[in-house]
Amino acid sequence: MTEQPTRMVVVGASLAGLNAARALRDQGHAGPITLIGEEPHAPYDRPPLSKGFLVSGADHTSLALADTAVLGLTELYGRRAVHLDTGEHTVHLDDGGSVPYDGLVIATGAGARSWPGPLPATGVHTLRTLDDATALRRDLGTGPRRVLVAGGGFIGSEAAATGAELGHDVTLAIRGPAPLHRVLGEDAASFLSDLHHTAGVSVRPFTTLTGLQGGRRVTSVTLDGACQVNADTVLLALGAVPHTDWLTASGLRLDGGLVTDVHTRAVGTDGRPHPTIVAAGDVTRFPHPHASGLLSLGHWSNAVEQARIAARTLLHPRAPSVYRPVASFWSTQYGVRFRAVGLPREADESVTREYDIGRRRLNVAYCRDGRLVGALTANRAAHIARYREQLARDLETPVEARSA
Repeated sequence: MTEQPTRMVVVGASLAGLNAARALRDQGHAGPITLIGEEPHAPYDRPPLSKGFLVSGADHTSLALADTAVLGLTELYGRRAVHLDTGEHTVHLDDGGSVPYDGLVIATGAGARSWPGPLPATGVHTLRTLDDATALRRDLGTGPRRVLVAGGGFIGSEAAATGAELGHDVTLAIRGPAPLHRVLGEDAASFLSDLHHTAGVSVRPFTTLTGLQGGRRVTSVTLDGACQVNADTVLLALGAVPHTDWLTASGLRLDGGLVTDVHTRAVGTDGRPHPTIVAAGDVTRFPHPHASGLLSLGHWSNAVEQARIAARTLLHPRAPSVYRPVASFWSTQYGVRFRAVGLPREADESVTREYDIGRRRLNVAYCRDGRLVGALTANRAAHIARYREQLARDLETPVEARSA
């Protein structure tokens, strides 16, 4: 194997995929780079899809991430990878074509979890892609709607907030006690629930969507197998599924995503990291000192940072960097700016240092075994920098000293 692979291929025209291509160029790779994307669009920013894009009249060009022409890429959009042959170093595409590689970045992301049963012809949406958001925006723009959002994660909560701000009658059906309870804990979820209630959103806790009714268009939904709620627009925010189906016969380890080592290298089913294949973004699961198991981070910052390390690992395989991020994410709902760092869901306790729903301020620290593993603030962004510094210091501490 040469010190630096010549033909680079990036599968996934995502934030992670684009940043991997950019990082390859920034770190000195002058050879060919092919960027393959299943969607017909050039790489775009996804976080606004559940927020500003639904409200504004802007077209998709406002979401463009970069002018890819300056990177000198071979861009193959509207082409889906269907098989990876690691022995032949080849990516096979849905149109019968194939692309050989010396170094490969897998950044295929994740898709919206689908509904298991039949769907009415119109009015039922998921929200993961630009086309999804365009269809939902068109639907919400046709007049007052009775909107049912199924799922209390980030996308569901943000979309419910956006629907309410647009003047629609919104019901948010969630399986837990409050939105984002599993991720952020009781106090933060209660704070968010209060914001929804104040805005007129009907939050239905401990509720599961079990049926969709309607012919040409959805007319109602069934909750918990019995309760029927009228709805003419439904958003299924039921979680995400990593795009790994094309890797099932590749010899790479799949466990709720593509498993990578601490250097972003794809791990084989034999447990060994692959020297010419790395991965970044939502498709990955990787070890982290603050996680009790393999970690999956569907955050903007993770896609950018992991892609940079993946590019370096490909270009410098004998001295790969360790990917050990301080995770960060944000969300804006009802004008409240939520900021978080670390891994709140890994905590065994939370400490609420400020809870002021009247002034819309929140500050929560999350700990495990007495050590900080995450933090969340609402309209208190200045505190996040200190939390980040503390988490970064802990990650730099050797494991033996950390557990002492």
